[in-house]
Amino acid sequence: MEFLIVSGLSGAGKSTVMSILEDSGFFCVDNLPPVLIPKFAEVCLAGTGSYERVAMVCDIRGGENFDGLFEAMDALKTMKFQYKVLFVDADDATIIKRYKETRRSHPLMGETGSLYQAVERERAAMEPVRARADYIITTTSLPVQKLRGQVLDMFAPNRKSANEMSVTVTSFGFKYGLPLEADLVFDVRFLPNPFYVEELRPQTGLDQGVADYVFGNPTAQELMEHLRRLMDFLLPHFVEEGKSALVIAVGCTGGRHRSVAVTRALCEYIQGLGYAAGETHRDMTRA
Repeated sequence: MEFLIVSGLSGAGKSTVMSILEDSGFFCVDNLPPVLIPKFAEVCLAGTGSYERVAMVCDIRGGENFDGLFEAMDALKTMKFQYKVLFVDADDATIIKRYKETRRSHPLMGETGSLYQAVERERAAMEPVRARADYIITTTSLPVQKLRGQVLDMFAPNRKSANEMSVTVTSFGFKYGLPLEADLVFDVRFLPNPFYVEELRPQTGLDQGVADYVFGNPTAQELMEHLRRLMDFLLPHFVEEGKSALVIAVGCTGGRHRSVAVTRALCEYIQGLGYAAGETHRDMTRA
């Protein structure tokens, strides 16, 4: 079992770190009082596999005195419960800048006369926690993408696998609107339309006759070549970024013929690259 206590300065990026951990499979708990940590650990141990990877935040919001956190850590050691501490840090200037940009209130602002004093006071209170940390991430000049990579390098070192990102390729009809969940949208309305071939009109892009008609056109073949090269380039970069799910939408006028045929061909190609890919056809059966 992996049990991670996440702490650090307010405004340093703990929420972002927790989101990354959650995306990588951790069960995440925010702002659990230190006194409840041993009890929560017992619950995790008694679970049936639901809590194999747990991350919980404990920070200044729980009170300025961290004796309770240290007592909880000591109790975990007495229980022979293995855990690690991750401390998220940033310099004072960066934290102050982030608070000014977001217009949020620092947790200690009510006890101090200024934001600078609040940050200074929190840093002093958090120093003993930082000293006991197993991992320290400093986000001062770290873009979110690099922060994601650093967190995943620490806690999901084997992530760079095609199987970690699921891909859904869906066909749709533009006359019914764009799929709101789509990350990438391709318009194939420029291809010859089987709708105007009487014997093909009642069929769909899943039928061989329609697929042969669509891909019998050199333009469609060229399109698929471009799409294959684009997938070769894009998908590994999405995996590297840490994206867990990708939705690709392919649209034609009604979502029955051209987009369906292209969606199936594109999905099969992506599956051949080793990704967990599936296809859906939103508007294929509409009148």
